[in-house]
Amino acid sequence: MSKTAKVDRVGYWERNRRSQGYLFKRDIVRICGKLARAVLLIGMCFMIIEPILNKISISFMSEDDLYNPLIISIPEHFTSANYILASQFMDYFKTLGNSFIISLTIAILQIMVCTLVGYGFARFEFPLKKIWWACVMLVVVIPPQTISTSLHLSFKYFDIFGLFKLIKHDTINLRGSVAPYYMMSATCMGLKNGIYIFMIRQFFRNIPKDIEEAAYVDGLGTFKTFYRIMLRDAVPILTSCFLFSFVWQWTDGFYSRMFLGNVKLLSTQLQLVGEKLGNYIIYTLHDSSGASTGYTNCIIATGTLMTIVPLLILYLFAQKGFVESLSSTGIKM
Repeated sequence: MSKTAKVDRVGYWERNRRSQGYLFKRDIVRICGKLARAVLLIGMCFMIIEPILNKISISFMSEDDLYNPLIISIPEHFTSANYILASQFMDYFKTLGNSFIISLTIAILQIMVCTLVGYGFARFEFPLKKIWWACVMLVVVIPPQTISTSLHLSFKYFDIFGLFKLIKHDTINLRGSVAPYYMMSATCMGLKNGIYIFMIRQFFRNIPKDIEEAAYVDGLGTFKTFYRIMLRDAVPILTSCFLFSFVWQWTDGFYSRMFLGNVKLLSTQLQLVGEKLGNYIIYTLHDSSGASTGYTNCIIATGTLMTIVPLLILYLFAQKGFVESLSSTGIKM
């Protein structure tokens, strides 16, 4: 009989006795470690999910349930009227379409230009490269509110080297249109573009240069090597950056108010829900007392859920590529 078979036939407590209690202590420590990790993970998940669960519960409550101390999570008078009101105040389906088109086109444009810039920083040497990279880092560090006045004046009195003023004797006011935001995104000055350049650059730096050199030997030029080889390897990080860009644009309020004021978006309409609810109660229901604070927060919570549901659906379809990008992207300086 082999030595392993003999050990298997010996009972657990006999092996523990022979090890002077070490086996039992080791298993206890292992079990306690697993329990501690489970408790921490469950606690962290609850901290993240609990606000959403709370909003879901509140969204189905009537106004009486909100002020009933006996009702905590489960509504007594289950109602969908909150969703109808929130949809009406936000002009939901039209606003949803506008948000989807703007977020999708902006995300695609940003990823296209940021990929070219990130690849250039990762693979090529050019004059003042470190200074330009410092400028990219400044785009990440400096909050956009700092340059809001400059952006406002630049697009309110838009001109290109004085050509418009020379030809038309006046500048062009681009405020209130989508053109400024597309122009900023196309020049890597859009929302969070510096972060996308940084992430894409770090990914390309981790790809061995031997792959590109082999492609050059096979007769591929710089552009074909980038298009046929490097882009295919970069699908995970591009998926991640696309998701970040889409989500940040979807929920952005600063740039949307500044440049897209005439376009109804979910992020901007959600901020007006409380005011529209008060006007609805006063002028439509003819209740001079207006909307209570609790009921206003209830409608806002309902509108918030209606805003984030499309993002959750998007993540369900793209989570595989998102997780792959996180596991494959290094921070190589």
